[in-house]
Amino acid sequence: MKQHYEAFPHNDANFVPLSPLSFITRTVDLFPQRTSLIYGDKHYSWAESYARMRQLASALDRAGLGIGDTVSVIAANTPEMFEAHFGVPMAGCVLNTINTRLESETIAYILENSDCRLLITDTAFAPNVGPALAALPDDVRARIRVVDIRDPAMGDLPPLGDEDYEAFIAGGDPAYDWQMPADEWQALALGYTSGTSGRPKGVVYHHRGAYLMSMGTATGWPLPQHPTYLYVVPMFHCNGWCHVWTMTMMAATTVLIREISAEAIFGAIGTHKVTHFGGAPIVLSLLVNAPVEMRPQLDYKVRVFTAGAPPPAAILQKMTEMDFDVMQVYGLTETYGHVTQCVWREDWDDLSFDEQAYLQSWQGVSFPMHEGAAVMNTDTGELVPRDGETQGEIVLRGNAVMKGYYKDQAATDAALHDGWFFSGDAAVWHPNGYIQIKDRLKDVIISGGENISSVEVEGYLYRHPMVVAAAVVALPDEKWGEVPCAFVELKPGQSVDEADFLDWCRGQMAGFKRPKRVVFGELPKTSTGKIQKFVLRKQASEMG
Repeated sequence: MKQHYEAFPHNDANFVPLSPLSFITRTVDLFPQRTSLIYGDKHYSWAESYARMRQLASALDRAGLGIGDTVSVIAANTPEMFEAHFGVPMAGCVLNTINTRLESETIAYILENSDCRLLITDTAFAPNVGPALAALPDDVRARIRVVDIRDPAMGDLPPLGDEDYEAFIAGGDPAYDWQMPADEWQALALGYTSGTSGRPKGVVYHHRGAYLMSMGTATGWPLPQHPTYLYVVPMFHCNGWCHVWTMTMMAATTVLIREISAEAIFGAIGTHKVTHFGGAPIVLSLLVNAPVEMRPQLDYKVRVFTAGAPPPAAILQKMTEMDFDVMQVYGLTETYGHVTQCVWREDWDDLSFDEQAYLQSWQGVSFPMHEGAAVMNTDTGELVPRDGETQGEIVLRGNAVMKGYYKDQAATDAALHDGWFFSGDAAVWHPNGYIQIKDRLKDVIISGGENISSVEVEGYLYRHPMVVAAAVVALPDEKWGEVPCAFVELKPGQSVDEADFLDWCRGQMAGFKRPKRVVFGELPKTSTGKIQKFVLRKQASEMG
């Protein structure tokens, strides 16, 4: 009788809330003396990292913080930031990592909006953090305890808070008996969107989502035991794509660097035999355009995740030639980072290099931990046909989707409804089930009734031998409504005038897609290397 199947309520023996915190205990039990972190001259074992994490958790507990209290961190990719990803939730608190490049006004907003109780901040970011603290209302400032990270690599900088991080955790117990969360839906982390239109929104992650995100990353990449991972992605961005927890699960050695440059990345790869890293397409561009003599001589392939704007095929081809195996992944802050991946298919093996690079730039299919990625006609609520032509909006569902936006039910309801998370990204769906982004919906250029994908035009521009970065936005036009405007960053020492560049464009793309204006100069970028199109859209609107 079927009721017999319902006679087994779960209990502590057969049902344990999922949390990435469980990864650290297993790794320390098995590999206590393996190297966990490398940062400059500092090397930590897993036993040492775990003791420091427990000290941090204990210190937070002794400071009166616990379940649901927000602990904010403003730091580079340093050991303290890595430790906070375990120590903060071990105390039951919610980890709020804040973009280090934000201006003081937005930092102040996040500290207040997040209900921050304690701020751990690198003193190197004092020029923005100091004014942010000073701008807070008195009652808000009074509730925030400030702990300084004093990184010797940055010199002896003036303090921001009343105590430094080492002194703070020294008051904690390295054998602190922390507890796993009783509920896997408990908030784990709070991260804020980039805030390109209006105030940034606080995205809430839960323990279950981060656990499954790590599992999916390990199987979908796939990761071997004990990889050597270079942390290029800032840990404040989607909690570093959750790779802090993933690499702990795999007992990896994680190499940390403050500076994101070709020299620093190549240097770390050559010195530490890095096997894996992730980064935005602009990071890949840094590497392919660096001097040849800077590249390390390796006898193995380095595995790379890239996410952000779809990487130009020309960049992917050059990375392949350098023995970097790049996989395009796709996700958002609201999805813990990457939730789709462009899995290589055997039927692509015999295609030309150009064709392979083009296919590699697709966003692909769901990771193993993700339940659904589709393209929807949001006017009708129907999924678009898998014809590679019909455009719609990417919609997602799965455990690696946020709980919602902190203290913003209206925005949560607008993003999560009808069983899907609505991404705001325009894409097509190919017959093989692979998704290909065509644009952010707001970045589609509608010129004389024709839809122009800015991403497609950018892909053409990257073919120019002098171009290191390119972005295309809409320029208001009296006749066509709007036309493409290209913002182009050239390689150092290179120059070309606008007329010659536009003439080159004539041989690359259809007339209606060609930029009508070209502006040369360094492009504005976020700390994760994404080009800030909202800045360029504003500039173009003023030009028009």
